[in-house]
Amino acid sequence: MVYTSKENNQIKNIKKLNIKKYRDMAQEFLIEGEHLVKEAYKNHYLKTLILEENTNIDMDIDKIYVKENILRYISELDNPPKVMGICKKIEKNKIGSKILVLDDIQDPGNFGTIIRSAVAFNIDTILISENTVDIYNSKVLRATQGMIFNINIVRKNLKNELLQLKNNGYQILSTKVNGGKSIKDVEISEKFVIIVGNEGKGVADDILSLCDDYIYINMNKNCESLNVGVATSIILYEIDSR
Repeated sequence: MVYTSKENNQIKNIKKLNIKKYRDMAQEFLIEGEHLVKEAYKNHYLKTLILEENTNIDMDIDKIYVKENILRYISELDNPPKVMGICKKIEKNKIGSKILVLDDIQDPGNFGTIIRSAVAFNIDTILISENTVDIYNSKVLRATQGMIFNINIVRKNLKNELLQLKNNGYQILSTKVNGGKSIKDVEISEKFVIIVGNEGKGVADDILSLCDDYIYINMNKNCESLNVGVATSIILYEIDSR
C-alpha cells in the first residue's frame, strides 16, 4: 500500500510529530534522512520507516510507503529526503562520571553541535536545564548527525541536580569569561561536571555559585567571544586529550 492523501489519519498523526506537544503525547519523534535513520536503527530507537514509493532499505522493521507529495507534507525541509523514520523517545536517567551541563541553551544548531562534540570527546552524560531547547527539535536532530542516539541526555532541575552531584564528590566547573582560569591550567578530576550557558546571558548566577572553579579559553584579544557550540567543543577536546 502507498499512502497518497494528506487526509489519511496516520499521515496526519505523523505530521503532528513536528510539534513538541504531540511528540510529548506520543513519546515519539520524527527523523529525516538515511544517515539519521541508520543510526536510530543501529541503536534500536527506530519504530517505523517512512519511504517514498519504490525506495528500498534493508531493515527488518515496519515500513510505510508514501507518494513524494506526502513526504513534502510531512517534512520540515524544502527538499525532503526519500527516507524518514519514527523513533521512540530516548529514555535515559542514569548519570555518568563525565558530565556536560547546558544551562538554557536556546539555539537548536548549537545544541546539536554540542551533542555531536560530546560524543566525539567521550562525555557520557549531557544534563540540560528545564528551559533548554527541545531535544527532539528537527534542527537539533539534524545537527547531531545521528549522535543523539549515542549519548545519555537528561533534563532536570539544574540547581537540585548539581547540589546532589557536589555532595557526591563531583568537581563542578563552569565557563566564565571574567575571573576564570585557562582550561589548560585546570586539573580535572575523574568525576567532573562542565557547565556552559545560554547564548546571551551565559551561566546563571545561582548555578555559578555552586561551582568549584571557573574556566575560559585563551584566545586573541581581538575576538571577544566564541559561539557556545564552538567553545564547548574546544573545552571538551582539551579535557579529552589529556
